[in-house]
Amino acid sequence: MQDPQSERNTRKERVGLVVGDKAQKTVTVSVETLVRHPKYKKRVRSSKKFMVHDEGNTARVGDTVRIIETRPLSAKKRWRLANIISRAE
Repeated sequence: MQDPQSERNTRKERVGLVVGDKAQKTVTVSVETLVRHPKYKKRVRSSKKFMVHDEGNTARVGDTVRIIETRPLSAKKRWRLANIISRAE
């Protein structure tokens, strides 16, 4: 039998690029994934945008960031900024 704590608190993490930072304490992060096409087996690139809570307004457009899943913070925000991996040039 598995430890019950191992299944809880396993939050999803994503790495993406900040594409918007106009709102206060919120950034828009675009996360790209590669998915293999079921029939043709070619890898297809798809992207999805997430509204991310940034408490200190530290992230800027072009930064690569790690985001982590959290409780709903507003109507669209379910993710928060974990850390900034690299700054924009």
